[in-house]
Amino acid sequence: MALAAAGLKTHIWNNNLRSIILLVGYPFLMGAIVWATAAAIGFFMGQSAGPNAPHGAIATNFANGFIAQYWPLIGTAVAIWFIIAWFFNTRMVAMLSHAKSVTRTQEPALYNLLENLCIARGLPMPQLNIIETDALNAFASGVQRSDYTVTVTRGLLNTLQPDEVEGVLAHELTHIINHDVRLLMVCIIFTGMIGFAMQLVWSSVRYGLYMPRSGNNRNNGGTIIIALAILLILAIGYGASLLTRFALSRRREYMADAGAVELTRNPDAMMRALQRISGRDHIPAVPDDVALMCIENGHAFMGLFATHPSIDDRVRAISTTTGTPIPGAGGDEKSDNPLNPWAR
Repeated sequence: MALAAAGLKTHIWNNNLRSIILLVGYPFLMGAIVWATAAAIGFFMGQSAGPNAPHGAIATNFANGFIAQYWPLIGTAVAIWFIIAWFFNTRMVAMLSHAKSVTRTQEPALYNLLENLCIARGLPMPQLNIIETDALNAFASGVQRSDYTVTVTRGLLNTLQPDEVEGVLAHELTHIINHDVRLLMVCIIFTGMIGFAMQLVWSSVRYGLYMPRSGNNRNNGGTIIIALAILLILAIGYGASLLTRFALSRRREYMADAGAVELTRNPDAMMRALQRISGRDHIPAVPDDVALMCIENGHAFMGLFATHPSIDDRVRAISTTTGTPIPGAGGDEKSDNPLNPWAR
């Protein structure tokens, strides 16, 4: 138990450290992207000056001068985005996932389950959201106590039995306790702005390339150079986006499963919940960034790498750690419990 506690403290400390590094590094990354764009424009200006012009020096001087002149504007833009993301991150995620807030009056059984878990752990009650979809999934979001939110899908409530839903809620609360959710939100909302901006720029580039061209070859050559500069920015932004995802450890899901079992004292229910969710987790029209936050994400992020351990591995880990037999093949069948308070 002492080793487990030490491991948990290290995990939380690492999450906090990674969040700080990402937040501190973000303004410098934005500055680097702006500098690269200005340097590309400067290089094009050097070409216009003639073949004997010092293209590299012109590009560097132009980029340095641009940063020196406009750094207050760049810093202000980053600060404004930080403020917006910090105070409105939960609303952003709710909009992306099409989640709606619910109250105790609207969902009394679900609300009471979550509230009892919070009381048992001495936690403030987070906001409760529901996504109206048949998919089976859930996630936590927020960067501070006042905006922590637990979101579940209607399919999860209609399919899982009450003790299984309790296990899922405990899993998401553990993400909040371990500060996994804060690190996820920093990656998705704060640094994710770069990826979003890159997509907008790429759309403009494609539009410009496919539009009929007019003018002389010199102008066309300038367009190609500017397009290449934008592609460079895209590459930097895409790489930065991937690096923030690699800062997330898949170990977080094992620790959240363990925390849920510790909180509910019901490893069998947690394993059954995971088995039911397996293969039915995909939420339509939800971006990869939100899927990254879910209790299960069966699709590789951007088609490159798995963001979660497999359900089989997670169930096996719970069984091995607690000495509880793995539930039978019926674990993935739809619940026929007539007392299911959420079945509709």
